Amino acid sequence: MKLKKNDEVIVVIGKDKGKKGKIERGILKENKVLIPGVNLYKRHFKSKLQNKPSEIIEITKPMPVSNVAMICPNCHKETRIGYKIDNKEKIRICKKCNKKV
Repeated sequence: MKLKKNDEVIVVIGKDKGKKGKIERGILKENKVLIPGVNLYKRHFKSKLQNKPSEIIEITKPMPVSNVAMICPNCHKETRIGYKIDNKEKIRICKKCNKKV
């Protein structure tokens, strides 16, 4: 996965198209990312105790990586990530401005 924690991303596909946020967590096995405030769903919880009321909670669900695009910190545009090998070190670069991310 080319996206990492704390990368600024924008949603490209889905019900939250156009929303921006930082990646909180990446789930490699499922190829998904968790972005707070994006892809919210409501969950109904029934009370287990008699004196405690039932409630509706909003949950942030993971979103597929293919539905988001990174925002380059240098050119501030929606971009893809590429790699460049420099001194036996793998560096992430922006595909639009060719600068280090």
